[in-house]
Amino acid sequence: MSSAAIIELPRLPRLTAGWSAEEGSLVSRHVLTGIVRLADAAIVAIVGLSIALLYVSEPIVTRDANYGLILAVAMLITVGVFQSLGLYNAARFSSLIGQIPRVLLGWTMTLALVGAGLVFMKAAQEYSRVFLALWFVTGSMALVATRAGLTYLVRMWAREGRLYRRAVIYGAGPVSESVIEQLEMDAGIDIRISGIFDDRNEEGRAPRVIAGYPRLGGLQELLTLARQSRIDLVIVALPVCAESRLSQIVKQLSVLPADIKLPARATSIRFSPKTYSHVGSVAMIDLYDKPIADWGTVSKWLFDKILAAIALILLAPVMAAVALAIRCDSRGPILFKQKRYGFNNDLIEVYKFRSMYADMCDAKAARLVTKQDPRVTRVGRFIRKTSLDELPQLFNVLKGNLSLVGPRPHAVSAKAANRLYDQVVDGYFARHKVKPGITGWAQINGWRGETDTAEKIEKRVACDLYYIEHWSIVLDLYILLKTPLSLLKAENAY
Repeated sequence: MSSAAIIELPRLPRLTAGWSAEEGSLVSRHVLTGIVRLADAAIVAIVGLSIALLYVSEPIVTRDANYGLILAVAMLITVGVFQSLGLYNAARFSSLIGQIPRVLLGWTMTLALVGAGLVFMKAAQEYSRVFLALWFVTGSMALVATRAGLTYLVRMWAREGRLYRRAVIYGAGPVSESVIEQLEMDAGIDIRISGIFDDRNEEGRAPRVIAGYPRLGGLQELLTLARQSRIDLVIVALPVCAESRLSQIVKQLSVLPADIKLPARATSIRFSPKTYSHVGSVAMIDLYDKPIADWGTVSKWLFDKILAAIALILLAPVMAAVALAIRCDSRGPILFKQKRYGFNNDLIEVYKFRSMYADMCDAKAARLVTKQDPRVTRVGRFIRKTSLDELPQLFNVLKGNLSLVGPRPHAVSAKAANRLYDQVVDGYFARHKVKPGITGWAQINGWRGETDTAEKIEKRVACDLYYIEHWSIVLDLYILLKTPLSLLKAENAY
């Protein structure tokens, strides 16, 4: 197959002015290729099984013929052959014309190997030749149709910028120019540089344009941009000899939900090859990794959606009883909506059962709830103590702005010792690198409820950061199982 038949992803674009925001979350190439492999295997099995059930008169497994075994072997061979033909290279997904000949060749080779195996095992006469012929024809059409759908999706995601990791570079010196030059030499890379940032002004050696890319401002502009738009990678292109400046910059960047990397050529020290990761062909030293990425994102999404849906069904009677009690206890709406900080500092609207008198509700949580707080209703005291007021947040999980497990979302005006949380805890916003959750590591370790002192919010944030650094589905499950027990110890929940 000629390389000209492959439509390569476009090279790194040179922005000439301003910032062009792209919509949508990143589609991981790693996950995409994995799903395509699973889809190919599933199509081979489903088509073969359907034909066997409709055409073959005897059961799928007989004394002499085992059609199920043939299907399983064909699934494995298909994925292996397609892999060898480069059909799981994401750069090929955008070209249907480039994929069709390889798909047909790969599927032909698969059934040829299956047929050769049957002949070698002296079992060919036990299997229906019509079945094999129909499987070949129908399988070919199904595999091609699937690739056509894949091509449509990939082209749509490419237009939306969802297939490319959006990167920015901090540093406007020789290291930046060298990194950009290397990245531009790699035509198949999934990086798109969106701009350069440097706090040094033009008189201080920071030019307006670096290697064809605009300098869009300094560190504060970078942080603001990362809060407003999706940034997947920050390359800190500063020489390691500028240790003090590098340490300060990296500390401030560490709160972002993005990979933060240092080019290997920023230092003359050479480490073991295992030390480096690579962006294209450029060796990098990892400073911070995005906490949840690739298959982790998929597994957490499925974990949240499935368990939240099950919980809503099982807890529906409890939620109905709470709603009725609130209605009978005091006037006003049953639900209470409050603005809180979500992923990447986005403001989200969180649902709760109303626990205060309607005319005393504090939507911004400017005043902490204390013991025997007169604003809290009789029912409110019970549901706050038992956290039943949080149950409507299961709808937030299905909506997608909350997770079942994660750092608890804090209200925008929440304070400890009369100071906003971010003024009390250095690096506070690092807890927003993942979606907030209904429960979390802090809650099962006793740090829930009132935060009237600086120590309480510091301990809570420390637990949140521990969770982010050690996240796994197993840890999420452990926290969920421990949450009911932690609710029995509710000394600080009013």
